[in-house]
Amino acid sequence: MDSAAEGEYTAFVTHHANAMWRTAYLICGDRRRAEDATQEALLRLYRRWPRIRNLGLVAYARKVVVSATLDGLRRKSSTELVGGESYFSDTADPADHMQRAEHRLMITQALSELPPRQRACVVLRYFDDLSVDDTADVLGCRPGTVKSQTLRALDKLRQHPAFAGLDLAELGG
Repeated sequence: MDSAAEGEYTAFVTHHANAMWRTAYLICGDRRRAEDATQEALLRLYRRWPRIRNLGLVAYARKVVVSATLDGLRRKSSTELVGGESYFSDTADPADHMQRAEHRLMITQALSELPPRQRACVVLRYFDDLSVDDTADVLGCRPGTVKSQTLRALDKLRQHPAFAGLDLAELGG
């Protein structure tokens, strides 16, 4: 790879690695697995960089990190939750760090109880703010599949204590 491409890749990683990690973390619920999936995704991007550097890189990177995360979940049957810090905001009082940490863990636990495909749909739609069509593109499925998987996931999340008091109607049903 020439030095210009190397610099572009480094700049891309600097600006997007944290968002890629957050997406992986919300899908798998484990810091180490999210780090592994992000590293795998960045390696895949690096290998293809000269060919892909003129494409829509953010969307492509998201697709690669979701694929790497779901591959990792398939390889490892356990989806136990390992506590950790995440990048999404919550509605807890920012001054109360214990409440914020507990709320994050509860949300991560609720997400970890969803099947991987439903979890990916919720993360991409509501944490990464993708449209149904963009989510379908990332997951390699039809928009109708995204809608049905998201609806099932939201039905399960509505019953979880982490989402008590939150208005999930805004999230799709």
